[in-house]
Amino acid sequence: MRPTFLPFVLSATMLTPVAALSQDCGGSFGSFIDALTQEAVARGTDQDTARSFFAGVQQDQAVLRADRSQGIFQSGFIEFSRKLISQNRIDRGRAKAQEWDSVFDRIEAEYGISRGVLLAFWAFETDYGSFQGDFNTRNALVTLAHDCRRPELFRPQIFAAIELYERGDFDPQTTTGAWAGEIGMVQMLPRDILENGTDGDGDGHVRLKTSAPDALLSGAKILSELGWRPNEPWLQEVTLPDDMDWYQTGLETIKPVSDWQAMGVTAREGSLTQGLEASVLLPQGRGGPAFIAYPNFRVYFEWNQSFTYVLTAAYFANRLEGGQIYDAGNPAPGLDGDAMKELQRKLAARGYDVGKIDGILGAGTRAAVRDVQRELGLPADAWPTADLLSRL
Repeated sequence: MRPTFLPFVLSATMLTPVAALSQDCGGSFGSFIDALTQEAVARGTDQDTARSFFAGVQQDQAVLRADRSQGIFQSGFIEFSRKLISQNRIDRGRAKAQEWDSVFDRIEAEYGISRGVLLAFWAFETDYGSFQGDFNTRNALVTLAHDCRRPELFRPQIFAAIELYERGDFDPQTTTGAWAGEIGMVQMLPRDILENGTDGDGDGHVRLKTSAPDALLSGAKILSELGWRPNEPWLQEVTLPDDMDWYQTGLETIKPVSDWQAMGVTAREGSLTQGLEASVLLPQGRGGPAFIAYPNFRVYFEWNQSFTYVLTAAYFANRLEGGQIYDAGNPAPGLDGDAMKELQRKLAARGYDVGKIDGILGAGTRAAVRDVQRELGLPADAWPTADLLSRL
């Protein structure tokens, strides 16, 4: 099932140079719709078409509730990955790989993107198309654009949806998807459909809700546009030496693979890919699983900003292609949300920039934990524990 939080939306774009004719957000909903209609006409949409698109539009309070209660991941990688990756999902993914073998062959030939990568996104976003969301997409986009939390993200998507409507690829009354406006099997916003939507089955339309070839090829085109390097790996499980310099781990440190190898980093399965730069990741500290992340791994963050989600998706792609289950090790217990907030407050009091005090182990908090661990003479593996909290 699709995660309940709003991911970083693919190729999220700001408002185009045509100026908004009224308030950017908030205020009277009716006046807001009138302004959107006028702006659509100013952008070149026929007036009758614009009015037809907005006819019957409504604010969706369920969308706002979903937006306010986003379940950002607080669980660790091991717990989260075990929740999302089941044997059933693996079996279904491998069956889908066989069913759409010719489509994946085409993707691998044209984009150099391995089938496991797209299968993992397909699984996590909509459970291979089974759960695509039942929110009216137009209402969701307009509701979120009217709301003043992130109007710069959602307002441009409305005009993209109008353009899709003009093409016959969007019905404002019946098109449905996720609460945040994403549509189809791999969950794309209207702007991304315009820019990267691909007619994979040759019927003259881009049908991301009903056509697996369209959805998969569109997803592949987006990844390519975001910088995917053809025919290169993305993630590999590794084994680390006991005397590892733990401070060197994390996304902030990038070294040639040969340097990591010289430090004693070895592949748990197969061999490391030479000639590339990479980072070594310890999602739950030195006692838990360890991975080497190649350049393509960073493209995942253009799809979703959650480190836990990204790492799980990348690892699942390997599993779908026959990779082994990671060695979970024996990581030290992490902190719950309240303890994490306390840790963040203590780190902030020491001058570290951890961003919002939200109980989330994000990039800023991980970096601060690693630095303060080194300051206190602890193994600097960026994994916060009760011992670290007590020392602070």
